[in-house]
Amino acid sequence: MAIMITDECINCGACEPECPNTAIYEGGLEWTWGGGTELKEVKLEDGSVVDADEPQEPVSDEFYYIVTGKCTECTGFHEEPQCAAVCPVDCCVDDPDHPESEEALLEKKQYLHAE
Repeated sequence: MAIMITDECINCGACEPECPNTAIYEGGLEWTWGGGTELKEVKLEDGSVVDADEPQEPVSDEFYYIVTGKCTECTGFHEEPQCAAVCPVDCCVDDPDHPESEEALLEKKQYLHAE
């Protein structure tokens, strides 16, 4: 299951540098698939292919946010999601809309960081 940041976020930014996948971004800022990964291009669910360095629309304009497609819950890196471990207000929680098995999270890690 991916992690999400709730609207209780105080925008402290403690979570962002902890993410090994660079899946966390400040509200209002664009993100890329390539940032913090080895990806060169990404095939989207609709079948289209985008350059991994192409800027994507922010998920939130108000709060820090996590890009679900890049979140592995730190699987393969740490024992627990680091964003949740450092969050002072406990707003980094499991995203019930994106359940994933440990196997799926490990596959995602391999995909993001394949060399």
